[in-house]
Amino acid sequence: MNLSPTQQAILDLIAERIEAEGVPPSQAEIARALGFSSVRAAQYHLEALEAAGAIERLPGRARGIRLLRAPEPPQASLPLPPAAPDDDALRVPILGRVAAGVPIGADIGGEDYVLLDRVFFSPAPDYLLRVQGDSMRDEGIFDGDLIGVHRTREARSGQIVVARLDDEITVKLLRIGKDGIRLLPRNPDYAPIEVRPGQDFAIEGLYCGLVRPNR
Repeated sequence: MNLSPTQQAILDLIAERIEAEGVPPSQAEIARALGFSSVRAAQYHLEALEAAGAIERLPGRARGIRLLRAPEPPQASLPLPPAAPDDDALRVPILGRVAAGVPIGADIGGEDYVLLDRVFFSPAPDYLLRVQGDSMRDEGIFDGDLIGVHRTREARSGQIVVARLDDEITVKLLRIGKDGIRLLPRNPDYAPIEVRPGQDFAIEGLYCGLVRPNR
């Protein structure tokens, strides 16, 4: 079962704190360590980890987190064949922009290429999109960021996706339920987007990391 890069980082942090200090981190410590702007973002990811069977949360306890699944060992610890100097570099195109707010019209003209270190992305991105808006700020995605997108038509509920809705492109948290599909912001100032029957909707890819240009 795959975890998002953020969820894997939180799982690693929990394991490290338990090994080093004997107790897991608090939600506030997780939020600080991961750079979240609110404790609610940490709570959301803990809920996702519990739903994935990676942890158990113990009600009524300030640090009530119990590991059910060991974090995956870092790739660097595995034996690797000798690599060429630029084997870890990805040449990724910037294809346009994506809304982190109200969906905007697709802008898929080739803009530029950048070289990225593949260790900061999981899975490897096929292209980058420039974010416009702040609806995903509690996920650490801000206006002007370049987000990596792994091209796929399939996604699970709870993953952050780049989606097309009636020829408009947006990045949101995908929620699939009995009542239909919703695209959820990670900023309380924005309302969820309900995918109505008959709308042209498609998953364009999975969010897999970001680059924050110098401002």
